[in-house]
Amino acid sequence: MRHLLLIAMPLFALLLGAAAPAMEDSEKEIERYRAMIDDPMANPGYLAVDRGEQIWSLSRGTKSATLEACDLGQGPGVLDGAYARMPRYFADADQVMDLEQRLAYCMRSLQGLDLKDIVARRFGSPGKTSDMEDLVAFISNKSQGHKLAAPLAHPKEREMYAIGEAMFYRRSAINDFACATCHGEDGRRIRLQALPNLTRPSLQVQQVMGTWPAYRVSQSQTRTMQHRLWDCYRQMRMPPPDYLSEGLTALSVFLAHNGEGATINAPSIKR
Repeated sequence: MRHLLLIAMPLFALLLGAAAPAMEDSEKEIERYRAMIDDPMANPGYLAVDRGEQIWSLSRGTKSATLEACDLGQGPGVLDGAYARMPRYFADADQVMDLEQRLAYCMRSLQGLDLKDIVARRFGSPGKTSDMEDLVAFISNKSQGHKLAAPLAHPKEREMYAIGEAMFYRRSAINDFACATCHGEDGRRIRLQALPNLTRPSLQVQQVMGTWPAYRVSQSQTRTMQHRLWDCYRQMRMPPPDYLSEGLTALSVFLAHNGEGATINAPSIKR
């Protein structure tokens, strides 16, 4: 056995040495692939932008009203730069909301809309579009080029930040995972995918937070941050969080402030 170990150890070291440049080459190929697909003219996410624009001005609900009077934080109907300043506290709801929560609030209060169908179609699939994903694509695109600057002045915004930070590090479920398990250190990866460290303000976090919503090539759908966080919980084998829940908003607040200053590029396109 001792002789086998003496033979195996140099071989193992040789394999490790070969793996490093192989991973570097793989990462370069992934970056080259990203550059190839990063073309707004070839991004199917812009189809969602067009659909969202139509939904924004569509009269619906018991009040037969549009969403054009919805206040996203910059004043009723003002979309320019609104997404870049969310999640945020809204006095009329006395709540910190992300964009999807705020849209649901406006659908109920302004349109008198039953949200059952909206929630049932919260995530699109082949042959089934999502009003929420389309609206988020349209509204986020109005912040294109703006810097992410979600406010942290109101006590409830600071409270949500603290809750989001605690959730980020909380281990749970059968794998005893937390968000920080994958995104808590520099240099981590899963298979060929580099995993950004999201624990502190950095360019890595900015690159993440500035590029959602995004069209996922692998899913053929435009996805929002709510879906991204929901899917992370699914992959950690945790109970799926409720759509529009305050917990998802709290995580978004934490991540948004770590990514403060990110340039919004939405909808982007990802693998």
